Amino acid sequence: MHTRWKPSVTVAAVIERQGRYLLVEEHTPEGLKLNNPAGHLDPGESPADGCAREALEETAHPFRPTALVGVYLSRFQRAATGEDITYLRFAFCGEVGDPLPGRALDDGIVRTLWLTPDEVRASADRHRSPLVLRCMEDHLAGRRFPLDVVYTDPGVSLAG
Repeated sequence: MHTRWKPSVTVAAVIERQGRYLLVEEHTPEGLKLNNPAGHLDPGESPADGCAREALEETAHPFRPTALVGVYLSRFQRAATGEDITYLRFAFCGEVGDPLPGRALDDGIVRTLWLTPDEVRASADRHRSPLVLRCMEDHLAGRRFPLDVVYTDPGVSLAG
């Protein structure tokens, strides 16, 4: 019997304010890494809704996606365990609010950082994935697609 290949679907927020990008520093099996506010798409949510949720959970900043920056496919092989994971990432940019007072950051998130593009580039060896830099570069290049390019059927909703 053939096992169906299933990539992990993730969503990422590419958040820029006054020339700086919001990244998170997080604990990973490979050590302390930098990442876009990002995570796995949960059952019952659209990619844009999942992105808003992940950004809030990881940064305490409310985030409203306004455009799709890109869709990315990447493969990660964990050296220590041999685990082989393919990620399908939907990256969104949008409007970010001020952090909500008293809101804790998600488990594993150490802190948030606002970095210039040059600082993001200089820290590439600390990125959780090469997609951190690629998403920022695509955002800087002006890549924007309407949100409706990613259609979510109403049947996806758990409430439906």
